[in-house]
Amino acid sequence: MKKQTAGRDNLGNIAPLFAKLNDDVLFGEVWSREDKLGARDRSLITISALFAQGLYPQLKSHLIIGKEHGLTKEEVVEAITQLAFYSGWPKAWSTFPLIEEVYGSDDTNE
Repeated sequence: MKKQTAGRDNLGNIAPLFAKLNDDVLFGEVWSREDKLGARDRSLITISALFAQGLYPQLKSHLIIGKEHGLTKEEVVEAITQLAFYSGWPKAWSTFPLIEEVYGSDDTNE
């Protein structure tokens, strides 16, 4: 897994401790424990949690990361469809355009 620097890049000036925790602990220690749970599964879990809370800017970022980790458009659409019944139909409506932005209109990962 590539080293995460988004915290420092985006928040390093305003919240340096938060940025360090984001990059070094969350991504550096937790996400890197691939022997316990792979990056692909961690992406699906994170996408689900962000969807459930309606946190769309972070959701879009994690859809991109999920795609990099091998999640297909079909898998993400299926997850959001199921989650719509548990977390809210309007959230699903708001998420499908994000999926379209990340994956495009075709069914491939490219």
